[in-house]
Amino acid sequence: MTTNADGHQTRPRRRTPAGAAVLREDVTEAIRAAVFEELATVGYARMSIEGIARRAGVGKTAVYRRWRSKLHLVLDIVSAIAVQGLPAPETGSLEGDLRVLYEVTSRALRHPVASQIIPDLQAEAARNPEIAEAMQKALRDGQEGVALKIVAAATRRGEVSEDLDDELALDLISGPLYWRAVVIRSPKLPKGYLGALARATAEAIKAL
Repeated sequence: MTTNADGHQTRPRRRTPAGAAVLREDVTEAIRAAVFEELATVGYARMSIEGIARRAGVGKTAVYRRWRSKLHLVLDIVSAIAVQGLPAPETGSLEGDLRVLYEVTSRALRHPVASQIIPDLQAEAARNPEIAEAMQKALRDGQEGVALKIVAAATRRGEVSEDLDDELALDLISGPLYWRAVVIRSPKLPKGYLGALARATAEAIKAL
């Protein structure tokens, strides 16, 4: 206890333990960015905490204070992709909404970093169930929220049946671009492909 100027006794303020310091968000973001760059440059197998720390301009301790291993670091980042989501298009038609979705998704999948990271992590997923689960969540759930909003809007407009199979519709919407970008890794889409894909997908969903 201490006595203040008014003669009242007060308790001394407790100092925050050194080990309980608040994690700086700018450092966390620098580490996340470094992970994407390391994955694109050397791949998951050769990626190391040392390399991530060096690229982020921090010490290894800063990385380990946030994630206990490179597996948990990658799982956290890949899983975070699923909750970022995309704004649901509002063009007024199913075909128009699909066209916007395909344009945004196509640009993201063709990005040099994504085009290298996704196939590499898929290869690792075949050997590691935890990565497989995180990849499935990121690739599926990341699109599911937007795709289902597009279908729900089309249902409200009367473009599709109220008894539509959402799972089948989601497969029809998400499958083609991932097939081209992730499976066969086609470097360039044919001219007019996205418009034709949106039109064909819209007609297929309406026929369900």
